[in-house]
Amino acid sequence: MSDKILIRMGDGERIYLSAQDIRDDILEGTRDAARRGKIPEMTKEEQERLFEIMAQPSRTVSVCPGEEVIVTDDGSSMSFYSGQDGGGVGVPMSRMQAILAYERACAADTVSMGHSDYSYKPVKPIINFEMNEYYNTSMVTTVPFFYGAQPNMGLYYQPDGPCPNPAELMPAGKIKEAREAQEQACEYLEKDLVFVGKKMAGIGCEGLNFDTCGSAGDADFLAALLAIEELKKDVPHLPIIMGSSGEFVLGMHGAVKYDGKRLAGMYPHDQVKVAETAGADIFGVAVNSNTSQSTAWNLARAVTFCKAAVDAAKIPVHANVGMGVGGVPMMEQPPIDSVSRVSTALAQLGKIDGL
Repeated sequence: MSDKILIRMGDGERIYLSAQDIRDDILEGTRDAARRGKIPEMTKEEQERLFEIMAQPSRTVSVCPGEEVIVTDDGSSMSFYSGQDGGGVGVPMSRMQAILAYERACAADTVSMGHSDYSYKPVKPIINFEMNEYYNTSMVTTVPFFYGAQPNMGLYYQPDGPCPNPAELMPAGKIKEAREAQEQACEYLEKDLVFVGKKMAGIGCEGLNFDTCGSAGDADFLAALLAIEELKKDVPHLPIIMGSSGEFVLGMHGAVKYDGKRLAGMYPHDQVKVAETAGADIFGVAVNSNTSQSTAWNLARAVTFCKAAVDAAKIPVHANVGMGVGGVPMMEQPPIDSVSRVSTALAQLGKIDGL
């Protein structure tokens, strides 16, 4: 196997490929992204640099000193105290202890706190508890400290919420009713995001993270945009990160618009522009990994989409690098060999401002 290079598939399986196979996967990956997003492919020089990153024999790779980028936290401290079923290690510690351990032991650039359900709706009835917990923790943290979770509009549909469930209406051919249900849920979600945001801002919150926006479709994405717009009117000093749930906005509704632009089908370079318009301070690009393709193929797509978003953006762009996104394999515990190569490539070739 001396003439082969060890890399991974999108599901984490280790495979050996020839140098030409890896180069071919990189070319096919960037072409796929360019075709879907109608954006430029990686140049030949960029493709060759990506091959060099993939082909390095060391287990981990990195950028050179001085080329590092900021890492924004996305609920990472939860991994300390959550159980293995939630991707954690189950250490018996409080949220404050986990946040401080992540900040001080892991040298984090930012830290964050969120409800264990990682959604905003469950926070509303316990907002006073969350405000108290955030405030107390903020007194002993040093790096920027965000409060974050997913908008998660799915929680507003029956049986979990008040709105009729589009997943039941659409198969029955009730498209109009399904759209009306999504519009109603969008209103509820926007109000809850604004409510929590204003309450947290009132006790000196250093920033909000609206993570995985659009996970329930384009109306979910719209609710986040409208909430950001409303929050920026009342608390313009509050920094807000808006992270996407995928490389394009799912058209579950199909017709909702923001700033006159149809949201369904938007790729990262268009998503970042509406996020800017709403007032977001940082936009998080998410590019989905294909489990049946190699890491080289997936990473070439991620670099291509991220580079186009950075070129289009006026605000910082931070790529989502985690389980099943950004070129990282779909594994409960993403392997360091893949994560370090993804991080290096996105920083050097994707020109992102952070991870």
